[in-house]
Amino acid sequence: MERMIIFCMLLLCSSMALTAAPHKTAKYKQLFKTIKRLETSVKDKDVELLHTPGNPTEECLFTAVTCFQTGILKLQPENSSVNSTFTQAVKVLQGFTFHNPGKQCESSCESYEKKSPKEFLKSFTKLITRV
Repeated sequence: MERMIIFCMLLLCSSMALTAAPHKTAKYKQLFKTIKRLETSVKDKDVELLHTPGNPTEECLFTAVTCFQTGILKLQPENSSVNSTFTQAVKVLQGFTFHNPGKQCESSCESYEKKSPKEFLKSFTKLITRV
């Protein structure tokens, strides 16, 4: 009887581990699609340049994600016809969470170079790949 209980617990734990990985992969795929959608509909001329983390160190990943989420709010749609899908895409990216590993980063968002919105989104894609 004890062996049966242990076997069932082992089976349950292994099935939970297998379902967690595809969910995370699907979440990141959705983020990549959302960024691609924004890249095609973001206004890139006559706009404010955004602080863009280029290649942050491991302890600065949380700060970099926070900088991107702040910068996303400053993006503007290219025209009014894409406004609803643009707003929805911004909400999806705002919902992206990355847990703070507890390490302190000495740089702030303002310390990063300012770039155009499209370059900003490309750098965000690279950061998500690293995370």
